Amino acid sequence: MNRLVIFILFIFWIPKITAQSANNTVKYSAVVIKNVDVNSQDLKSISYKLDSFYQKRVVAGFSGQVLVGYKGNIIFERYFGYSDKQSERLIDAHSPTQLASVSKPITALAIALLKDRGLLNFDDSITKYIPTFPYPNLTIRNLLTHRSGLPEYFGMAMSKELAIGDSLLSNDSLMSLLIEKKPKLIRQPNTKFQYRNTNYVILSYIVQIISKQSFAQFVKATIFDPLEMNDSYVFDHTQTHKPTYCKNYKGGWKEQKDMPLDGITGDKSIYSTVQDLYKLDQALYTNKLIQPQTLQEMYMPYSVEKQGYQNYGLGWRMYDYPDQKVIFHNGYWHGNNNCFYRFTTDNFTIIILGNKFNNYIYAHPQVIYTIVTNKNVELTPIEE
Repeated sequence: MNRLVIFILFIFWIPKITAQSANNTVKYSAVVIKNVDVNSQDLKSISYKLDSFYQKRVVAGFSGQVLVGYKGNIIFERYFGYSDKQSERLIDAHSPTQLASVSKPITALAIALLKDRGLLNFDDSITKYIPTFPYPNLTIRNLLTHRSGLPEYFGMAMSKELAIGDSLLSNDSLMSLLIEKKPKLIRQPNTKFQYRNTNYVILSYIVQIISKQSFAQFVKATIFDPLEMNDSYVFDHTQTHKPTYCKNYKGGWKEQKDMPLDGITGDKSIYSTVQDLYKLDQALYTNKLIQPQTLQEMYMPYSVEKQGYQNYGLGWRMYDYPDQKVIFHNGYWHGNNNCFYRFTTDNFTIIILGNKFNNYIYAHPQVIYTIVTNKNVELTPIEE
C-alpha cells in the first residue's frame, strides 16, 4: 500500500475531540505518519489500543504528554490534562514539563560536549577544575556513573546555615557549603553504584566553571538551539518559567510550588516537551552533537559488581539484553513523573512526561512496548 493511502486512512481515523472525565481533560491530536514501514491497519490497531490504555489512565489520574517514535517518525502523540488547573489551560505540544532526573542525560551530554572539544577528560580529577574540592580522588567519571560515594545533598542544602527562607538556592551556594562542611563519604569512590543527585549538581557546576557561562546558557547554546528545542530551558535561581509551562501537582490537583531546591541544576530543573526530547533522541543517532566514540562510551555499563542486564552508563540507565539495548532514564520531582526510553537497536522511542503525581507512569513503557511490538521485554519500573 503506498504512503498516500496510508496517510489518508490514518489521518481520518484518528479522532480530534476533547473529552471530559472527572477532573481530567483528554486532548487528542492528529499525527502525520511518514515513511513508516508498517501498514495502515497495524497503525490503526496500535493507536486504538494505546488510546484505550490512556483513556483508562486519565480516569485513574494521569495528566501529561506521550510520544512514541519509530525510525524517526512519530507514530503516537497525545496530550492529556492541564498545564494549569486553576485557569484550565490544557497541556499541548508547547507545554514544557519539569524533567526531574530525566535532566541527568542532558547534563551528561553537556559534559560530553566539553570532552569532545578537548576541554576535559572523563577521568580528570574534580580538583583540576575546583581546586578547593575536598575529595581529591574523585573523578568526573565517578560522578557521571554514580560511583563517587558522596552523600545526598538535600539535607545539607536545606540546613539552617544557609538561612535561605523561600529563596531559590544556587549551585554556587551549595558548592560553597559542600567545600566548607566536607561531609563524610558514604563509601570509597568507584566501589559501588549508589544513585545520588549530588553527583550531577557538581557536574553542572563544572560545566559552568569550564564554559564560563551559566549551566542554563551553555545547554541552550550547545544543545537546545542547535536542535531547535525551542520549548526547552533550564530553570535556575536567575530564571523565570515560560508562560506555557506545566505546573506541578499532587494527585488531587494540589499545586506544588517551587521551593529552594528548584534553583539547583544538573540533577533536575530542565523543562522540556515530548517533541523536543524526540529531537534530542534522533540527534543521538547522528554525529550532530557528539562524536560516535564518545556516545558509545556513554552507553557502556560501569557497575559490574553484580550480574544482570540492568546497569548505569554515563548519564543513562540501561538494560543490556543480548538482542536489544535499552537506554533510558526516569524522573520524579514534586508532582512530575517522567520516562524516556530509547530502544536503540530498533530506533524506537517512548517518552512520557507527567505533571500530576501518578506512580503507575513508570509501568507505561512496558505496556506501550508490548502494544507496539507485540513482544515482551522486562522493563522494571524505577522511581528516581
